[in-house]
Amino acid sequence: MTNALIDFVLVSVALLAIGIYGLSVKRNAIRMLFAVEMIVNSANLNLVAFARFIPNSQGQTLALFSIAIAAAEVAVGLALVIVAYRMYNNIDIADFRSLKG
Repeated sequence: MTNALIDFVLVSVALLAIGIYGLSVKRNAIRMLFAVEMIVNSANLNLVAFARFIPNSQGQTLALFSIAIAAAEVAVGLALVIVAYRMYNNIDIADFRSLKG
């Protein structure tokens, strides 16, 4: 691997570690959504970085689809958080357990 690719991979690993930390420690629903977005963006950064050093554009195409799916995921997640906030006046994950049907 070249030095530039290693730099991208190290930044991606840092984003992944921060995202996993955010998912495991934080109990706030919005912060957990941000953590999931950081993990998805870490994967996107890897896809684009490896596609930059490989001549085909499959990695960039996959990253573009992943970004579109992540945008839809955030929209649905925020809608669920808004509904839960209206019901409980709180966005703590522990309160969501009573939503089981």
